[in-house]
Amino acid sequence: MVWHGNYVKYLEDAREAFGKEFKISYWDIYRQGFVTPIVKLNINYKKSLKYGDKALIEIKFIDTEAAKIIFEYTIFRIPDNEVIATAESIQVFLTTNGELHLTNPDFFILWKKQWNLI
Repeated sequence: MVWHGNYVKYLEDAREAFGKEFKISYWDIYRQGFVTPIVKLNINYKKSLKYGDKALIEIKFIDTEAAKIIFEYTIFRIPDNEVIATAESIQVFLTTNGELHLTNPDFFILWKKQWNLI
């Protein structure tokens, strides 16, 4: 069986792929003067992957007015499309000096408008 902690890495891989595809990678955020640490991660394990299994991670951005980035995930086993786990992550905006930003940064509002997310 795949160790339960590996699923966190799978979610990270999905967030990185999303960021690259939609032009909001960790580097893009950092260049705007922010970092976005995870403050909440919830994983609901349904079944187990086994060594050698292939998985597909579906990621969905959830819009909110709060100064947060929220994603929902579904992990499917390939080729039978069995749901292995569902998850949610919440990230907040910190300045690169470590100060919590309580409102959405301007660049993030523009990004959401660009992708018709608000």
